[in-house]
Amino acid sequence: MFNGQRILPAVNNMKDFERVMKEAEGHYFVVLDVHLSLLAKMKKLSKEAGKKMLLHADLVQGLKSDRYAAEFICQTIRPAGVISTRANMLKTAKKNNILAIQRIFLLDTMALKTSYQQVEEVKPNILEVLPGVIPDYIKKVREETGIEVIAGGLITTVEDIQTALDAGAQAVTTSRTDLWQH
Repeated sequence: MFNGQRILPAVNNMKDFERVMKEAEGHYFVVLDVHLSLLAKMKKLSKEAGKKMLLHADLVQGLKSDRYAAEFICQTIRPAGVISTRANMLKTAKKNNILAIQRIFLLDTMALKTSYQQVEEVKPNILEVLPGVIPDYIKKVREETGIEVIAGGLITTVEDIQTALDAGAQAVTTSRTDLWQH
């Protein structure tokens, strides 16, 4: 998964995007908060740099969270992967042969139960567990679903990365630029 890349840089702005294009090791990166008007340019530049965009579709400014937005992202932008909490977005990604990454939040038992139900419905390729600093639940989610897990959220140290990886996460997403090269 991700060609062995264990840290997936997550960008929130164009400055960080440019840094990933020039400096970051590995091919995959996550786009978190982006305006609709920048998507095509980001896709073009990432392709030219040999990078693969994983787009958090729920955070695209200027798009509604409906079927048409899902079709636009999957058919026009065609990122390597789509990250979302929404079933329709993930199902559309899978239909278009785009990696479907379901984001689940470890808030409480009820939220976890609801996430498991959606996982059964969607059958995503990968789960992203947030916060990514709860190793027991990284392992538990992986075992309960049988789906590979990446960890994100509240990853602030190299130790956090290693703990998540040791718990069974295939990779870690982080917007902390000082951690991208570890």
